[in-house]
Amino acid sequence: MAALPISIDRTSPVPLYHQLAEQLTAAISGGTLRPGDPFENEIAMSDRLGLSRPTVRRAISELVNKGLLVRRRGIGTTVANQMVHRKAELTSLYDDLVREGRTPRTDVLALSCEAYDDRAAEVLGLPPGSPLVSIVRLRYAGDLPLAILRNWLPPAMNDLTATELETDGLYAVLRARGIRPTVARQRIGARNATAEERRTLHMSKAEPLVTMTRSAYDADGSPVEFGDHCYRADQYSVEVLVSDR
Repeated sequence: MAALPISIDRTSPVPLYHQLAEQLTAAISGGTLRPGDPFENEIAMSDRLGLSRPTVRRAISELVNKGLLVRRRGIGTTVANQMVHRKAELTSLYDDLVREGRTPRTDVLALSCEAYDDRAAEVLGLPPGSPLVSIVRLRYAGDLPLAILRNWLPPAMNDLTATELETDGLYAVLRARGIRPTVARQRIGARNATAEERRTLHMSKAEPLVTMTRSAYDADGSPVEFGDHCYRADQYSVEVLVSDR
């Protein structure tokens, strides 16, 4: 494997490990390193760059934690399969895939204008037993089934069509109708897939799902949608920036 060109500025206040991690991330995101490519040995990289092994190890660990690199016993470190890295911001999976340079595709599995779900009704500020618009979509990245997206909308959205939902993301469809999701409350989790979910997402029995529930609101605080989504864990991660300030 050819050594990546890495530039380390020892006069910069940016920590050395972070400089290295950022350049390695850019090499993967930009396609210089492709999924499945072997990754330079930690010792060789530290010797080549004149960095300590703990510095290089920390940078590599950051990429492993982000899901960009995979360590396998007997094989070494390789570039992980291409993943969608959703930052903690209000975007749709469709937007995230486009931003990652991938091609989103959607199958609408179900669309009902008289669905009943008391949990969703409560989130949408409606009384139990209210008829809701319910959507179930299968989202692909290219030909790879990535996620099952279940959403509930207020009854005023009963003119939605499958064609709209298959050609654009839900938030783009809402914005085109003058509805602008502005803030959301999300909960991320994990669970085992059901037999139907495994068949739909082409997963093995041992593979887990990443789950996310989301309640989205417009600028006035009015609820606009409730989502309950599940994603293939080998193809999806959430990236969150934290600070002590």
